[in-house]
Amino acid sequence: MKINMGKTDRILRMVLSIVIAGVGYYYKSWWGLVAIIPLITSFTGFCPLYRLLGTNTCSTVTDK
Repeated sequence: MKINMGKTDRILRMVLSIVIAGVGYYYKSWWGLVAIIPLITSFTGFCPLYRLLGTNTCSTVTDK
């Protein structure tokens, strides 16, 4: 897998996942589990949707 997410993108996804998980916990909703998706992509640095769209927010592309 090639890293296709930049540092800013990864940080924003991590913050977004924390917010989604917090809202899901507050409302006691299973929708909070949706937070797993941006959390995994932020840790791996790879977004499958970006690959399909041909998008790359990383300044240097490296193999992981």
